Amino acid sequence: MRPTQEQEELRTAVRALLTQHQGQSAWTPLATQIGAAGLTVPEEYGGAGGGVRDVHVLMEELGRALSPLPCLGSAVLTVGALLACADKEACGRLLPGLAEGASVGALAWAEQGSWDHEAIRAAAVRPSDGAWLITGTKEHVLDWPGVDVLLVAARTAHGVSLFEVPPGAAGVRREPVVTMDGTRAQARWVLDEAEGRLLGVDGDGGRYLDHVRDLACTALAAEQVGAAGRCLELTVEYARNRVQFGRPIGSFQAVKHRLADAYVLVESARSAALGAAFAADEDPGALPRAAAVAKSVCSEAFSAVAGEMIQLHGGIGITWEHDAHRYFKRAHGSGELFGPPARHRARLAAMLGLTTH
Repeated sequence: MRPTQEQEELRTAVRALLTQHQGQSAWTPLATQIGAAGLTVPEEYGGAGGGVRDVHVLMEELGRALSPLPCLGSAVLTVGALLACADKEACGRLLPGLAEGASVGALAWAEQGSWDHEAIRAAAVRPSDGAWLITGTKEHVLDWPGVDVLLVAARTAHGVSLFEVPPGAAGVRREPVVTMDGTRAQARWVLDEAEGRLLGVDGDGGRYLDHVRDLACTALAAEQVGAAGRCLELTVEYARNRVQFGRPIGSFQAVKHRLADAYVLVESARSAALGAAFAADEDPGALPRAAAVAKSVCSEAFSAVAGEMIQLHGGIGITWEHDAHRYFKRAHGSGELFGPPARHRARLAAMLGLTTH
């Protein structure tokens, strides 16, 4: 499983752009010059018509740079949800702007710390001849200033369904949340009888969200691999240059072993993340299992390697000025996003018929 030449060229272009443009300022050139916002959007809606493996390359580079850009929330979650519901009118109206990066989307989904659609308690009711009215609180929504497209999962009489809700409408309130990981903004969205438009089929939202969760875990795994790889690069470089007792600390056997262990973790995680991306493109039936494996393996690998980065950097690794704490916080936050590793191992066990009663 190796990236194509085009995907390696995409990697080079994204890395160069993220080096030139820092922080949120990179969004417009990334979207307009590289088309990152619409990699998986079909060409009929103005996108590149690419696959999840293209997203994998993009997310690896974004993770490497600890980028705050809204690719995960907009280009993966929002676009993925619209494509999953197959609502032609909504796709034709919303996807072109999302693909161009002219608009940014958010998927309001999780409740009470859970991304399982069974946990959704937000309610959508429809009075006779009236619009859908949605009431509930959504947490851990990946945030971006001025969200243009807001998709909300809520429960109707037929089950979980997906709705489009105007972000600035009456009864809609966005509350920014302070998180440990300052490089990935989150918000809480509170809806009080907010008007919404049903997307797709009433009651099919659980199926849409299950698929989006697998895409999200696959993309996040790639991001975690990119970040973990960068942690290892920086730590190896430091071990080569930091002299203690008259020799580089990287020459000590104990340090060599710890770096070797970190390398194994990164490469194992890379294989798991690539496996999920290939499953999404080539064998969709295998995606739920591959995504659960990738999210579990990559979360734990990133956390372990980020921890080693701080340990092997010594005192400088715990200073505010060094990037080590930023990677460590991203590792912690991404490990919990879309469910912790234990939750995905439980899902995997259930899919394999290994759950005991």
